[in-house]
Amino acid sequence: MLLYPRVIAHRCGGAFAPENTLAGLRVAAELGVTGVEFDVMLTRDGSAVLIHDETLERTTNGHGRVAEHDLAALQRLDAGITHAPQYSGERIPTFEQAWQSCADLGLWANIEIKPSEGQDVATATVLGNCLRDCWRADAGVVSSFSETALLAFAERAPDIPRALLVTEIPGDWQARLAGTGCVALHCKGDQGDLPVRLDKALAAGVPVACYTINNRVVGERLLAAGVAALFSDRLDIW
Repeated sequence: MLLYPRVIAHRCGGAFAPENTLAGLRVAAELGVTGVEFDVMLTRDGSAVLIHDETLERTTNGHGRVAEHDLAALQRLDAGITHAPQYSGERIPTFEQAWQSCADLGLWANIEIKPSEGQDVATATVLGNCLRDCWRADAGVVSSFSETALLAFAERAPDIPRALLVTEIPGDWQARLAGTGCVALHCKGDQGDLPVRLDKALAAGVPVACYTINNRVVGERLLAAGVAALFSDRLDIW
C-alpha cells in the first residue's frame, strides 16, 4: 500500500519559496512539511531538471523553451528573483540535486513527469534510468498526466509506484489504472462528483490525493472523506 504524508508542498515550497527549487525544499522542511511535489522536464541535451512550464519567462529571467536550452545555459539563469528579491541567484536544479536534497531533508517526494511537447517517452526514460538504481523504499511516487510517459517509465523502473494524474476522476479510471500499472489517482479537489468516485476508488483500495487545496476547511473535509493527501501552496495553515 502506497503511504502518503497528509500534506504535500506544491512545487517544492508552495507559496513560500521559488517553485521547483532547492530553496523550496528547504523551506518545506523548515515549515515541518514532510512531503513535496515537483515537476521534471528535459533540457535540450537530455538532462532532467525541475521546472513546470515549457517556457522560461514566468519563473526565471530566461527566455524561450526549456527544451531548446542545454543544462549549462539553464543553470546560469536566476530561478528565484521572480519570486522575491531574497531568492536572487537561486538556480534551476537537476533532478539528481533535488532527489539528494529530499534524502538529506527527510522529504517524501511526488515526482511529476512533466514532458515538453513530444518528449513523453524521452523524459520518462531518463527519469526511470535515474531512479531505478537509487530509489528508496517508501520515498514517494512518480505521477503524470501522460499515460505514454507512465508506461515508458514503467519499462525502466517497474517496481517504483506510479500515480495517474487527472483533472477529474474519469468514469474508466479502473481500466486506465490497469493499463498504466498505476496504484493511485491524483485529481482536483473541487470536482463535483468527487464523493461518488472517491468512494468507489477507496472501496477498491486505491489511494486518492487531491490538488491544489489552499483552504483548511476544504482540506479537512476531504481528509475526513478518505482522501489520502492534499497538495497545497499554503503550508502555514496545516
